[in-house]
Amino acid sequence: MIRSLLGRAGLIAAAAGLATVISAAPAAAHGADAPDGTDYRTRTTGVAPARPGLEVRVIEAGARLELTNRTGRTIEVIGYSGEPYLRVGPDGVFENSHSPATYLNRTIAGDTSLPAEADPAAAPSWQRIDDGTTARWHDQRALWQESAPPAAVRAAPDREHRVRDWTIPLRDGTDPVVIGGTLDWVPPPDAYTWWAVTIVGLLAVGALGLFAATAPAGARALSALGVLLIVGGALAVGYPVGRELDAGARGVGGVLVGLLSGQIWSLLTGLGAIAAGWYALSRRPAADFVVALAGTCLALFAGASNAAVFSRAIAPVPWSPAAARVMVALFLITGAGATAAGILRLHATSRTTAAAPRVETVESGSTAAG
Repeated sequence: MIRSLLGRAGLIAAAAGLATVISAAPAAAHGADAPDGTDYRTRTTGVAPARPGLEVRVIEAGARLELTNRTGRTIEVIGYSGEPYLRVGPDGVFENSHSPATYLNRTIAGDTSLPAEADPAAAPSWQRIDDGTTARWHDQRALWQESAPPAAVRAAPDREHRVRDWTIPLRDGTDPVVIGGTLDWVPPPDAYTWWAVTIVGLLAVGALGLFAATAPAGARALSALGVLLIVGGALAVGYPVGRELDAGARGVGGVLVGLLSGQIWSLLTGLGAIAAGWYALSRRPAADFVVALAGTCLALFAGASNAAVFSRAIAPVPWSPAAARVMVALFLITGAGATAAGILRLHATSRTTAAAPRVETVESGSTAAG
């Protein structure tokens, strides 16, 4: 039975890894390409001249801009060739199908092929894309699109650099308005240090599996694993919530929609880890298997999928990048450590179970000989 559980755990872990790859592919293909981290910090300095009710902010670690128009008037975002690109007003959000920006801004790389109808000189052809008063879009004017960093950064990569000040023109009726902002290079953290701390931590947690399951120390080790999974699971629920908030989700409903549509694996992983932790604390049958399985999912869906923050200065969450790195390190330490500990305990139990019949046979033979 133990070998069957081990085999099942391996199959589920493999399936979880495959699901990670499969579920990520369509998201990137449809333009939901929020980065897991970046070294470029995009900020907005506001709208000039100020318009009460018109708000602009940076979301998705700088990948997109969000404009909310509560002025009661129509505001136009101007494209790269001076043409109307977006229209945001009381009747909803519209995009101009003749604007090249409509297609170029669908991905963060700006590499979408332009159709024949993309002609900035043509009269606008407005297509409604949302019923609200908020528009979100990639804008190359606020991003660094080159694969190599600027020359100043290459010369001194250990300090911050102002890459450029940027502006994006708007139009309020016939009045020109401008969104202003800055783009800075921020030195990335030392990823090797974070990975070293993580590896040491997960080895320490994995060592809990060396205590015999039937001994008092083994029972305490299982309880410790349960507590770690509950804490790790709670943080694993909080991290995707933070990503949704950073992506512009508003209110409980907006966060839930974002979680269910784009962060479902992370959400289920966190909830599953919490349940597995309680299961372990209750000393239920097959608790070792549940701990190993929950740990695998936590390491994959909450840890490995967000590990880019170890080597990037800016994280796609509304709290500090250092806090994001600590959380991801805890996901990996708890997840991989619990997996190792659970497998070690399962293996030890399997060996004990296999050895028990041989001892009984020897005792029976001795009795018969007597």
